[in-house]
Amino acid sequence: MDNIKNKVVIITGASSGIGEATAYKLAEEGAKLVLGARREAKLQEIVNNIKAQGGEAVYRVTDVTKPEDNAMLVELAKSAFGKLDAIFLNAGLMPNSPLSALETENWNAMVEVNIKGVLNGIAAVLPTFNEQKSGHILSVSSVAGLKVYPGCAVYCGTKWAVKAIMEALRMESAQAGTNIRTATIYPAAVQSELVSNITDEATSTAYRQLYDAYEIPAERVANVVAFALSQPDDTNVSEFTLGPTTQPW
Repeated sequence: MDNIKNKVVIITGASSGIGEATAYKLAEEGAKLVLGARREAKLQEIVNNIKAQGGEAVYRVTDVTKPEDNAMLVELAKSAFGKLDAIFLNAGLMPNSPLSALETENWNAMVEVNIKGVLNGIAAVLPTFNEQKSGHILSVSSVAGLKVYPGCAVYCGTKWAVKAIMEALRMESAQAGTNIRTATIYPAAVQSELVSNITDEATSTAYRQLYDAYEIPAERVANVVAFALSQPDDTNVSEFTLGPTTQPW
């Protein structure tokens, strides 16, 4: 994909699942990666693997809920590679439970990571993208950002918020003539660590059974990210819904 080669791309939530798979996919296509996540050992392993295959990547331990951490990823991109072309806002949490379980700590964590983490990433890159009048912002929502499921209220709420934020960003960028493209991805059951963070026992069992029955590899989402990034600069493909062929969602 010629339009990906030499692009500098930040990926958050890059230490596992969709983020990790996307890092390998984009490196294979010739992108230069700036990886952010909380687990340094995993980030180091991924960067080492990319470099061993002849790719280019750097990392910084990142908590997306902290605006300063997001800003430092932008600075790292510029210092390591001299520019920034795109950011993939992938970090997310899904500790689902019925509202009656009152897992308020998990509610707040989802709001902090899934909504504020996306906003922090957008805030970090917009000054650069506005100034250069180009840039690409991609994010992960969920099929839970398109429909609501019981036992999933807060997660659905956060992912609907991502849908709204990203669509408004696309429209505002078009109106302002800043040429910033957006892409929002709505995966169904895709391999990740999301299910392992569910603490409500009944919900955890149900989701584990669902994912065991249907999940497809994270590489399938990585392919979609690469497709979005590979489009000509005058073309914005703003939304992608994907999931297992056999899953009724």
